[in-house]
Amino acid sequence: MDKSDDLINAVLERAQETDGIKKLACVEAFKLARKFQVGTIEIGRICNQQKIKICKCQLGCFP
Repeated sequence: MDKSDDLINAVLERAQETDGIKKLACVEAFKLARKFQVGTIEIGRICNQQKIKICKCQLGCFP
């Protein structure tokens, strides 16, 4: 397994499913970006590919 697979798996593990919708808290996205030394944009791309919504946005960008 390479680093990108590890990152994808980490995002999937941290995502929570509620009412059939997978969500990842913004703070968790930032933690994963720091841990894997990638930009938050990469976490966002993975979330888009995996149909995971970013929630509890620290900047208020995502309701």
